[in-house]
Amino acid sequence: MEVNQASNAGEQMGGKRKKTWRRRVFEILEVADAGDRASQIFDISLLVLILANLVVITLETVEGLTTQYRTYFEVCETVSITIFTIEYLLRIWSCTAAPDFQHPVLGRLKFLFTPLALIDLMALAPFYLPLLIPIDIRFIRFVRLLRVLRLFKLSRYFQSFQVLGNILKSKRDELLVTLMGVFGLLWLASTMMYFIEHDAQPEAFANIPATMWWGVATLTTVGYGDIYPVTTAGRVLGSVISILGIGLFALPTGILASGFTEELDRRKQLPSPEPSTCPHCGKPL
Repeated sequence: MEVNQASNAGEQMGGKRKKTWRRRVFEILEVADAGDRASQIFDISLLVLILANLVVITLETVEGLTTQYRTYFEVCETVSITIFTIEYLLRIWSCTAAPDFQHPVLGRLKFLFTPLALIDLMALAPFYLPLLIPIDIRFIRFVRLLRVLRLFKLSRYFQSFQVLGNILKSKRDELLVTLMGVFGLLWLASTMMYFIEHDAQPEAFANIPATMWWGVATLTTVGYGDIYPVTTAGRVLGSVISILGIGLFALPTGILASGFTEELDRRKQLPSPEPSTCPHCGKPL
C-alpha cells in the first residue's frame, strides 16, 4: 500500500515538474515580460538571428560574394535552420500551457494552424522540402523564395506588426470592397482600351491580359511610357482612367489612416499594466 502511494506521489511530482518545465519554456518562447531575463535574452538572440538571415539572403544574390563565401552562407543557413527547427518544435510542445491550446492533441493542432505557426513552418519548408521530395529545379527556386517569410517572424517581437495586423483585420471588409473596385475598373479599362487601340497597335495591345499592363501603370499613375495610346479615343480614355486612378487609389489610404487612428485611440484607452516594482523602495511587488 505504501509502495503504491509512494509511486502515485512520485508520478504526481513528475507530472507537476513536467508542467512547470512546459510552462517555463512557453514563457521564454513568448515575448519577454518585464524582469524575465531568460525570455529577454532569447528574444534578442532570435531577433539578431532573423536579421542576420535577411542579410545573408540579400548578399547571396551578389554573384561575387556567393562564389567567395558560399561555405559561410551554407553554414549560416544550416545553423539558422537548426535553431528555427528547435524553436518550432518547442513551441508545439509547450503551447498546451496556453489556455487556448490546453488539449494535448486538439490544442496542438489548433496551434499549428495559427498564422505565426504557419509562417514558422513556411520559413522552414525551403530547407526540408528538397531533402524529402525530389522536385524540379524551378520549383526549388520558388521554394527558396519562401525564405523571405522569415521577415514575418519579426512580428512576434515588434508591436508595429501587431498594430498593422489589427488594422487590416478590423478594416478587411472596406479594403475588400475597394480591392474589388480596383480590379473591376482595371478589367473594364483594359478591355475598352484593347478594342480602341488594337487595330492601331496590334503588338502593344495584343490582347486584354497584355493590355492590363497598361491599365496597372495608368491606374497607379506610374505611367512607364512603354505602352501608351495613339488614337484620339484612346488618349481620352487614358486621361479619364488616370484621373479615376488617383481617386480610387486614395481610398485604401484613407481606410488605413482611419484604422490607425482608431487602433491608437483604443490602445490609449486600455488600462495601464500594474507596476512590477514598488515606486518608492524598488522592491518587486
